[in-house]
Amino acid sequence: MECSSKLYLGTLITLFLVVLVFQSYESLGCMEEERIGLLKLKDAFKNSSWGGEESDCCRWKKVKCDNTTKRVIKLSLSSKLQPQQINSSLDASLFVPFTELQVLTLSWNGLKILNQLDPIDNVVGFQGVLRLNKLQDLNLYQNEFTEFPSLGGLPSLTSLDLASNFLKNSNNSEELTTLSNLEVLKLGNNLITSEIASSIASLTSLKTLSIADNKLNQLNGNGSKNFATIITELALFIFAGMCKLKNLEELDLSACGLEGKLPPCLCNLTSIRSLELSKNNFNGTILSTLFFSLKSIEYVSLSENLFEGLFSFSSLANNSKLVVFKLASHNNLLRVETQIPRMFLPFQLKVLQLSNCTLNEPHGTIPSFLLNQYDLKIVDLGHNNMRGKFPSWLLANNTGLEFLYLKANFFSGRLDFHPNSYNVNMTVLDASYNVLHGQLPSYIGSVLPNLYFLKISKNVLHGNIPSSLGDMRGLFSLDLSNNKLYGQVPEHLASGCKSLTILKLSYNNLHGQILPINANLAKPQFLYLDNNNFTGELSPGLLNTSKLELLDISNNGVFGKIPSWIKNFPSLTFLIMSKNSLEGLLPIEFCKLNELRYVDLSHNNIGPTTPPCANMLSLNYLHLQTNDLRGTIPIFISKASSLVTLDMRDNKLSGGIPKRITSLSNLRILLLKGNNLDGLIPIHLCQLKNISILDLSHNHFSGSIPTCLKDVTFGWRRTLDGTFSIKDQNRSLFVSSYKTQLPIKALDYYLEYYIFDEAEGAGFLTKSRYETYMGNVLYFMSRIDLSCNNLTGQLPSEIGNLSWIITLNLSYNQLTGVIPETFSNLKQIQSLDLSHNRLSGQIPPQLIELTFLSFFKVSYNNLSGRTPERQAQFATFDKSSYEGNIFLCGEPLKKRCTNTDHHAPPSSELVEDDSFKLMFYWSFGASYTVAFLCSCWLFGFSKGIFVNVSLPARINQSLQKL
Repeated sequence: MECSSKLYLGTLITLFLVVLVFQSYESLGCMEEERIGLLKLKDAFKNSSWGGEESDCCRWKKVKCDNTTKRVIKLSLSSKLQPQQINSSLDASLFVPFTELQVLTLSWNGLKILNQLDPIDNVVGFQGVLRLNKLQDLNLYQNEFTEFPSLGGLPSLTSLDLASNFLKNSNNSEELTTLSNLEVLKLGNNLITSEIASSIASLTSLKTLSIADNKLNQLNGNGSKNFATIITELALFIFAGMCKLKNLEELDLSACGLEGKLPPCLCNLTSIRSLELSKNNFNGTILSTLFFSLKSIEYVSLSENLFEGLFSFSSLANNSKLVVFKLASHNNLLRVETQIPRMFLPFQLKVLQLSNCTLNEPHGTIPSFLLNQYDLKIVDLGHNNMRGKFPSWLLANNTGLEFLYLKANFFSGRLDFHPNSYNVNMTVLDASYNVLHGQLPSYIGSVLPNLYFLKISKNVLHGNIPSSLGDMRGLFSLDLSNNKLYGQVPEHLASGCKSLTILKLSYNNLHGQILPINANLAKPQFLYLDNNNFTGELSPGLLNTSKLELLDISNNGVFGKIPSWIKNFPSLTFLIMSKNSLEGLLPIEFCKLNELRYVDLSHNNIGPTTPPCANMLSLNYLHLQTNDLRGTIPIFISKASSLVTLDMRDNKLSGGIPKRITSLSNLRILLLKGNNLDGLIPIHLCQLKNISILDLSHNHFSGSIPTCLKDVTFGWRRTLDGTFSIKDQNRSLFVSSYKTQLPIKALDYYLEYYIFDEAEGAGFLTKSRYETYMGNVLYFMSRIDLSCNNLTGQLPSEIGNLSWIITLNLSYNQLTGVIPETFSNLKQIQSLDLSHNRLSGQIPPQLIELTFLSFFKVSYNNLSGRTPERQAQFATFDKSSYEGNIFLCGEPLKKRCTNTDHHAPPSSELVEDDSFKLMFYWSFGASYTVAFLCSCWLFGFSKGIFVNVSLPARINQSLQKL
């Protein structure tokens, strides 16, 4: 008994000593050498949290130690600092103390150079840091490296991430060949060219390889082969090495510009589980044998290529593990057949993308194998011209379905759901651009309670908007535009959808107030209510939408004044109220909307003045045409220095163009047509160097055309810089998570949903037709319209220097002189109207060189000589282009030319002298005739003789010869 007591006591003492030793050891914390090393790193990474009262560096943020040895095994030094805070060079020798380091993350640091400052050995990178022989994972993502850092001293490295740098031309890429144990290599989003392929081919242990978004279609240097041959051989060269990587499980070569056919050697990658080849230019047919030997394949993406021919799903009969299949054609030339008689497809998909293909022609039926799929999360069958009824059974069979995209097909019938089925996981439903009809189900809000996006625009739905939509508490975007819906906006929708941010009900037959009085939409940022039958004054129901960024109520029946409470929308960026019956003055509170970029109040009765706003510095587009504005051009416009478009046509403005308009240095479109403006066209207008469209027509301007207009760009500096295509936000919806990182967990399958995609527009007369040009088309429009004024003087020859001008209209003025030969330099011109002036001389024959000219008019002038030869574009112009010029001859006019029609063209003054002489001869002849006839009549009357009535006719014939 005593022995056992002693044994028990000895055991307790031993345990106590062990615990005491362990606690004592633990209290020591990290090694002092490593603690000092971390403090040196502190300054390099501006990490203020290290040090202080906490002496144990193992407890510091971004540091992980081994639980037993207390040695540092992981450092997460990702910064995301501002550029001015970044030190682009890092001394790699700072990591020498961390001999047990296994994971090192240096992402988002803006690093350009990683070297060891050792003047004795003169080595760089990690080659001299031989003590880091246990480092397995090195993350250098999102830095600014232009060359591969020296990595020869890292023999244990299994994972290397150099994505999102500036690596180019494969400089120093041979460093990769020393990493024989490398299993994961990420080089995406760099400037790497095809030479990288030979270095990668030696990494036989690779399991994951991502070179997405690089320039693998480029070679350094120039060869003698033609481009097509080089590109094809490049693809073969790149895959020749990669196809030897027998252990490869993930391969991502998306967005690399690769061309040619898919190489057959891909069949050799028998271990592959994820194959991402989207966003390239692969063409030809997809090999029917490609997937036969890839029995482990789980993820396939061949989307956004140029494949053509036929692809049959029978090629996938051997791929039972397939989970994700994406095939979206980029050219709509790919035919896909899924209806295979008596064939069972063994896989259960989570993601299916089959879009922009010709699917199951000629009937365009929805794939029948989907009837046996029960685990679908994402289905994209958009742009396939499929027919039939809306596939509600997809939702019934796949209760976990999150994303259903059926846009741009020909699905018809009603949008039905089983009233007892609840798809609580459904997040996105897009059935737009179909021919669905009937009413929306009244219970739609209960069967799809968690929808985030609902888009059923461009169908033929009618009836009322279901109030149950208000039960979708998480609804972010609702688009029912371009249907035949009627009734009012349900109050439950306007108060129940607490998360609604985008509401688009455009182009329907809705009536009543804009929003119910009790509307309580707290989050709406974008309200599209245009082109309906809404009436009344602006609804106070809008008052609860304080975060509003866009309001479009154009083309309705809204009347009254714009209320002063509009100031309650401080974030308002786009205000579109055109084509209503709004009237009166703009409230002074309008000036408090400092974020406004786009304002369209056209086609109302707003006026007679505008408020003196001083802070419209963000305003880019201002449309006030067809209102009741009077007086001079408003002063506040000159303070809107960011203006790109100013449209004040068809008002009652008077006076001249003020000099302060020169402060609008970004102005590209200036439209002042149809006012009462007068005076000279000011020279200071030429200071607006970026103008591409200028319309001053239908005013009372006088004097000559400024020759300085030659200094204005009128299109020659144009670049596609987003000026006329106004996309406010690009929201990407990440519905599920299927990435290529294995095991497959996430596919960043997103829906690009542009919140605001309004295109800036300008309508004007061109080619004798009134047309409206929208969006990016305006980049390629350059136009001058000075017609219907009182301009005098000669046509400036300098206008011929405007080589990018598309339309030039100077008609209905009093211009004199000749048509300058320099007009033949207007190489891009499509419409030239010089009619109804007093121009003289010949039409320059060089004008036939204007190969784009489709409208030409010089009628009703004093032109002479021959019309231009009937060739090229001039063969299409009829007599209306030339009529009203009595001295012109030649086709298409009836007057034929003679030898006398080659005389020098008379000037306007000579033409006026000849006209005076002709009038004198006519007057003299007529007077002589009248006197002679009177004498004869008196003589005849006295003698009883009656004059033959044919005499005056003969005299008239003689006079016509004068």
